[in-house]
Amino acid sequence: MIFLSHTHKDKPIVEQIAIRLRDTFGQDQVFYDSWSIQPGDGIIDKMNEGLANLKLFLFFVSKNSLQSNLVKLEWQNAVMKASSGHAKIIPVKLDDCLMPPILMQSLYINLFGQGLEVALRQIVDVVSGKNTFSPDSQIFSNLRAYLYKENEITFVECHAEHFMEPISHFLFLVDPAVNKADVTFQCVSESSFRDGFNVGLKLNDGNIYNALFLAIDKATVPGFPFKISVTGNGQKEIAIRGVMHEKKRNEWRIIPLSLSKPAV
Repeated sequence: MIFLSHTHKDKPIVEQIAIRLRDTFGQDQVFYDSWSIQPGDGIIDKMNEGLANLKLFLFFVSKNSLQSNLVKLEWQNAVMKASSGHAKIIPVKLDDCLMPPILMQSLYINLFGQGLEVALRQIVDVVSGKNTFSPDSQIFSNLRAYLYKENEITFVECHAEHFMEPISHFLFLVDPAVNKADVTFQCVSESSFRDGFNVGLKLNDGNIYNALFLAIDKATVPGFPFKISVTGNGQKEIAIRGVMHEKKRNEWRIIPLSLSKPAV
């Protein structure tokens, strides 16, 4: 049994995958609530029946599903079955959410980054047992940046999601056409900070950026983000292309960037 664990808010995407799996493997082999639970059925009983018979658990991971208590019960139950070797969990990432740490050891299908058709092909291949499953691997990041605008000012908040980060040194990447005179930036979460402007940083992927450097001499801890403001001088709009963190001396790593204000 292939169990599709999702929240109703993500149905427009999940249903496309459910239909493809139904057409390929048969409806009786796919537990999808829209056809597996009919009027008059006990919802919990049917869910338990599907979980009891599952062999492959497709967990559609999104900001919506991670807030659903019912979905949480489903995937935690599946983790228990997987730990005993009775099921396999395949996370399918639908947006720029942060993957639960317990699933970090699993490779996932990156629908958000690769698109629906690539994800559909990978799902069908892995269900069929073909060795063509090649999703992106996710490197765990305790830090996550959130970018948003308020009153024409760009803000970036760097959050420690799980534990303290002792080094609070960050680079905020901008286009190479941006000069120091084009931008005003500062740390707004601390009154005492160090700043600088770096030119011509070449990343491992070959892309070249300029960068705003901001740092404080204290840790970034959960609940107390490192927050900066960025404004363009004149008519030029300043776009933040990425955020890097100094993990240890002279070792910089890109951290995940969400284009939204963090949830309170």
